[in-house]
Amino acid sequence: MSVARSDNLPVQSLFMRSMRGLSYRLGELVHVCAIYLGIAVLVTVVLSATIPSLREKALEIHEALELVLKPQGFDEALFGVYGGYGAEGDASGMDTAAKGAGASTQLKEASSSFLSAVRASEQGQRVPGITNTQAEALRSYIARKYRIASSVAGALINTVFLVSREKGLDPQLVLAVIAIESRYNPYAESHVGAQGLMQVLTRVHKEKFEVFYDGTVAAISPIANIRVGTQILKDCIKRRGSIEGGLACYVGATGPSDGGYGEKVMAEWRRIALASGIRVTR
Repeated sequence: MSVARSDNLPVQSLFMRSMRGLSYRLGELVHVCAIYLGIAVLVTVVLSATIPSLREKALEIHEALELVLKPQGFDEALFGVYGGYGAEGDASGMDTAAKGAGASTQLKEASSSFLSAVRASEQGQRVPGITNTQAEALRSYIARKYRIASSVAGALINTVFLVSREKGLDPQLVLAVIAIESRYNPYAESHVGAQGLMQVLTRVHKEKFEVFYDGTVAAISPIANIRVGTQILKDCIKRRGSIEGGLACYVGATGPSDGGYGEKVMAEWRRIALASGIRVTR
């Protein structure tokens, strides 16, 4: 019996060594698989985080190039969004000659309907050059802080971006001016008679309203007021040579002090940019 047991020992020893070898190889295989699985998960996470961002950036660049390479599209876009002069925002109030003319003539002969702008905002229309995320963040900030309807905030943002880019100004600067001037109340009027969103003095800038069907009465129209106010701001910046000087000019400061107006606008400009994630351009 002892001889039989001793004869089985080499066989058992060989079997154990084989099992240990197999176990070691299986362990190595599992280890390698775990490494490759970890790499795959890491790559998937990185791609899922970067690809949407890259796509948004590519779309933003594409839309910005379109805007730059086709400047004549501004009037078409503005008129297309806001419609013509009529109770319901269509072109029913325009005569036949105006309908046959170009977009700029249409704007001169017809007061743009802000109702159409609000409707376009409700349908999700946004201006080129900013992402949906940026547009929504900006609209949410303005609607919440100044207690206006989200669709109205969207319409005002679309208008400001279109007009400001035509004038070569940072749209968020114009939004900040509106915030300080009127807190987004289109019917605001100061003690000196400045009216509307950007508090335009119609008696001083009467000629700038001649392009609108309603003349100076259009100062209470958000679209007309933004167009005129933005032109005045651009002229002020050009005259004074800087944004800070332009803001002092815009508020009517003739001396070295503007009473803190410029700093208020600049601070709100920074807050708007921070909320939207849109880079400030000077």
